[in-house]
Amino acid sequence: MRTITLRVWCGSSMSEAPEADASCDDGKAMQASPALIDTVRALLTEGRSEEVVEVVAKLVADVGALRRQLEEVAGRRGSTREVVSTAQLRLLLGELAKVKEETERVEELSQADEGLREAAELEELEERRKQKKKEPRKRPERRRFPDKLRRVENVISVPVEQRRCPRCGAERTCIGHEVTEVLELVPAELVVRLDKREKLACRECEGEVCRAPLGDKVVEKGRLGTKLVSCLLVEKYHDGMPLHRQVQRFRRLGVDLAVSTLVDQVRHAAEAAKVLQETAIEEVLASHVMQMDGTGMPVLDKAHRNGTRYGTLWDYVGDGTVSVYLYASTGKKVGQESGEVGPEDFLNRRKGLVVADASNLFDASFRRDDLIECGCNAHGRRGFVKALDRGDARAALVVGAYRRLYEIEREARELSDEARTKLRQEKSKPVFDAILKWCQAYAPHEPPSSPLGAAIRYFTNHHEALGRFLQDGAIPIDNSLVERQHVRVALTRKNFLFVGSDEGGHRAAVIYTVLGCCALHDVDPVEYLADVLPRLARGVTREQARELLPHRWKAARAQA
Repeated sequence: MRTITLRVWCGSSMSEAPEADASCDDGKAMQASPALIDTVRALLTEGRSEEVVEVVAKLVADVGALRRQLEEVAGRRGSTREVVSTAQLRLLLGELAKVKEETERVEELSQADEGLREAAELEELEERRKQKKKEPRKRPERRRFPDKLRRVENVISVPVEQRRCPRCGAERTCIGHEVTEVLELVPAELVVRLDKREKLACRECEGEVCRAPLGDKVVEKGRLGTKLVSCLLVEKYHDGMPLHRQVQRFRRLGVDLAVSTLVDQVRHAAEAAKVLQETAIEEVLASHVMQMDGTGMPVLDKAHRNGTRYGTLWDYVGDGTVSVYLYASTGKKVGQESGEVGPEDFLNRRKGLVVADASNLFDASFRRDDLIECGCNAHGRRGFVKALDRGDARAALVVGAYRRLYEIEREARELSDEARTKLRQEKSKPVFDAILKWCQAYAPHEPPSSPLGAAIRYFTNHHEALGRFLQDGAIPIDNSLVERQHVRVALTRKNFLFVGSDEGGHRAAVIYTVLGCCALHDVDPVEYLADVLPRLARGVTREQARELLPHRWKAARAQA
């Protein structure tokens, strides 16, 4: 520990007075040394609280001496000797109070740091990460190609000059083959499907002729098959290939199709699939936990000064099973056009648990007692990550604590809701409470405009909603599921830039609904649409449509 020298000065610089006495003989007012304050602040910054206590103790002793001296001087009536003014003494006492306050603050923040470090088991977590890095990585094994792929034999013969035995010159015979699997591509081929409908007639009485039903098509009088239309939808809304690019691809395959033809097919397919969207809405509203989030969708609008305006695609997911997209022509909380549904309109039809970010669009809805807000901890963590990226090392503690929370979530992934709730109460709750306590300790001392201050403010303002996942194992820790659904929209939006109209936005929402449900259950969307679209085109009841949702369709196929 370095030696701390307590100095005050009386009209001279610190360099001239290496260690001044508590009294002043040159007639000038005594002031607290600026160097002393700077030293204390430096010690506080370094976290050396014990040395700060030593400084405070010396100050208290000197102040006591100053008080005694003041009393003696005040008792000498008529003396010409100048005294230490009460104002100057108060100044010194004020500095002492500041030092004490900063000392207490450092101790409080140190305790908060230590509490968060212990609750999140940061040392153990870091040690586990180091051990994991030290473990030798297994060499990845080459995976076998799926059995469903057709195997085509490619027999490779030994060259003629090597077929005779080098010893005796006799012709060698084949004793077997070494087989190596090589993935190859058979170029796409457009075929003309000849639908030959059988006709039956009675030769005895020459009665009415009976014909077989029409072949599967999305449009009754259309000329494109369901598999082709399914590929159109998936490549446009999943892979981000606009229709005019698909026209070029078909031209390379030998068929010249008009863009308008493809647009008509997409429109009819969306109209047929709308019943799936309506059914998905009902299931999402009836779910135990609903998640929601929105993403922008530019719309072509010649009346707008930029040629486009921004609409919004809102995604709602129920119990991680059903996803539904709804389009709105603006980003406002209520629909602005006839038939539009904004987020507040949708929430008015919902009761129970809702996972969402802290957008002010939802504030009015969450004031209802029957609608319970569950926060997104990905948003809560994101602010501390930004602060850490800006160079504020203090945020590393919270980021580490969140790492521990997500490690616990990985442990609980395969558990039932009840078992997950119990695990969260035992392991996650102490970590979350320590983060809250840390934020409450730092909040009074951190500027709200700083990155760390903004992160702390977000967490403390929304800690009740953010901590709701601890009470119910069915509530996800964050809203990342919905955000991952938006990746598909972002990719396609980047490629086709905008939808042509509000009608195109509603049409896109229907297809994104189908693709989103398929993605939740790892269903091949081309295979699914090729099977379901013809049934929808012929007309189905609401109950039949409910059975055609991807998760039930997949289960039925597995049982067949």
